[in-house]
Amino acid sequence: MIQLKTITSLCFVVVALLLATSSSGLFARDGYETERREMIAAIRETVDETRSYTGLDALDEQVMQAVAAVPRHEFVPRDLRFAAYLNSALPIGEGQTISQPYIVALMTHLMGVDGDSAVLEIGTGSGYQAAVLARLVRHVYTIEIIETLGRRAEDTLERLGFDNVTVKIGDGYIGWEEHAPFDAIIVTAAPEQVPQPLIDQLKPGARMVVPVGPAFGYQTLQVLEKQQNGDIRETDILPVGFVPFTGEGERTMEIQGSE
Repeated sequence: MIQLKTITSLCFVVVALLLATSSSGLFARDGYETERREMIAAIRETVDETRSYTGLDALDEQVMQAVAAVPRHEFVPRDLRFAAYLNSALPIGEGQTISQPYIVALMTHLMGVDGDSAVLEIGTGSGYQAAVLARLVRHVYTIEIIETLGRRAEDTLERLGFDNVTVKIGDGYIGWEEHAPFDAIIVTAAPEQVPQPLIDQLKPGARMVVPVGPAFGYQTLQVLEKQQNGDIRETDILPVGFVPFTGEGERTMEIQGSE
């Protein structure tokens, strides 16, 4: 006969196993454990190195846990999986990149989101940033102008079980009015000027995190916070290098600026 103490011990073992495979450890045993730990250590080191710009001693621990949990190797081309957990940007095709893990973590931290947030991402790319956000917020709406990238990201997110992400193929310049206003907006390509439709779709009190500057020129990561009266307060964070923002609105601004 199995004694009560033994049954209780077995119950604790079962609970422990269930917790180990819960959302917090969903991707813990995929062969990249060491690489993932090294990536997180590199992010923390870069946070320290950039403190003079950002004023941050550390990033929100929930953000760090989300970055640690998402299988970045699933979002890069197969021939680059060996480099998936390096703290660097990587090409994903179509002239686009998957952002440096530090930048993903920093931008996510700066958004100030929580479990009730509905956020808009402009520039789905590989889907990696959306996956990180999906572990922290209620829903992610993400727009990608390059159809091949958007469809691939959508497939990857669905395959990995991120069911709180909706992908749209379209021009991110105009945002996604249907689901506005948003609790936060993140832009993962650099416009020369922040699109007005995105500002309009931001809730009062909410933030937009966006790199701003000329294509392949000096760019600055900014936080735009919308005040209750609609005014925008801009804060420069640090110099960055992003792929240029594309879309009809951006091209229209370029044409107007050249006249």
